[in-house]
Parts: sequence; C-alpha cells; structure tokens
Amino acid sequence: MDPLLKVNEAHKNGILSDKVHSLIVKRFGLVLEGIARIEKASGLHFPLAYIEPAVVISQPADSFDYGIFFARTIPVIANEKVEIIIQITAPLVAYGLKGTIHAILAHEFLHYLELIKRISKMEIISDEITGNLFESMYADTTRLFEPRAVFDDKTLLLHITKKFPEGFRDYKLEDKVIKNWIQKKLPSINVALDSNVVKIKADVLAKTKIDPALFAKIGEIEQRSSKLRKKKLY
Repeated sequence: MDPLLKVNEAHKNGILSDKVHSLIVKRFGLVLEGIARIEKASGLHFPLAYIEPAVVISQPADSFDYGIFFARTIPVIANEKVEIIIQITAPLVAYGLKGTIHAILAHEFLHYLELIKRISKMEIISDEITGNLFESMYADTTRLFEPRAVFDDKTLLLHITKKFPEGFRDYKLEDKVIKNWIQKKLPSINVALDSNVVKIKADVLAKTKIDPALFAKIGEIEQRSSKLRKKKLY
C-alpha cells in the first residue's frame, strides 16, 4: 500500500495544487521518521497507514464549534477479517511540527493496541456515543493504555503528555489548518460525533487472527499499564 496514493491522485485530478502537493510530499519524511521512532520505542510494528488528502471535521449538532481530527484509527473489514488502518490527514503532514506529528502518531498507535486487545478478547467493538467534543476527548484518553507502559522514549512521552493532557489541542496548528486549508476550500470530510460507533460481528472477530507475539506483548503492556495507573491513584 502506497501511503501517498490518494494524495498523488488528488494532485493528478487537480484537487490539490502543485504547491500543496509538494509540501505534503516534502514533509512526509516526518511521518516515516515518527513511525520508525514508535516501532523502536515500543518494540512493535506500526499498522498500515495512509495520508488522506482532506481535513476531517466534526461539528456537534446545534453548535458553531467544531473539532479537527488530524488522524484516526479505523477498523475495516477485508476478506471477512478485521484490518486496522491509521488515517493521517494531509493538513497534519503539511503544517504540523515534528513533535506534534510524532505525538499524534503515537496516540493513534495506542488506539491500535486498544483495538487489538479488544479483538483478541472477542469483544464486540462499540465505542460510546457523545455529542460533546470535550466529553469525547476525555473519554478518548481514559480508555487507552498508559503511554509509559508502551513507549521507551522520554522525549516522545513528553510530546504525548504535553499534547494530550485531556484530549489533543494545538491552537497554532488549528489556526494554520483553518487559514491554509479550510478557508481555501480544500477537501474536507465531515463526521458526526453521534455516529462514532463501530460494531463488528462476532464471526468476523473469530476469523481475525492475532499474531501470538503481539498478543503476548499486549498482555505485558496491559499489566504494566494497570500498575502505573494504580500508582497514580495512591
């Protein structure tokens, strides 16, 4: 899978200008660097990832406020099995600082591990519905593994804790994306928070095989994460 396939197609079809396309391609190396860094810090392989040539926006009903999602972890059904893909938005690649890009990739990697854990335990995936952006961000942080249980990289951990204290916010990046992408009417994807539910049938989960080494590693991470959270409480 070519991570830049959709970006190159959007450029070929005139949806992205030469300038924007060149910027994304030029800065894509930061994504590759981040993936390599996460793999080294966790001892695990990063899942399939690709660059989406659009900004992803969610706006609660009856509100002028909206949230920008810079990356998403998406379970998809392929050949009656679950595949997990990381969708990285082009505006993040184009305008995000190196530390921000790496922090977001690491955060999505935590989502990936959480989904793998649920699949391995034959749990039907059904994330809670909320129409409030703050509630959604808070719920996002409470169900993931403790980052210190996953990553052996102090600088990466610092980036994660600075960017995700109670949900990701980077006002400078958001301002750049609004000015350089949204206001220029570049491609956008609108998703409703109240449709943020993923359900996978039990028979599909049963056909999805988890690599034994990954399964064992997640078990170790789960134990470390539990111990670290207990220390926080006491």
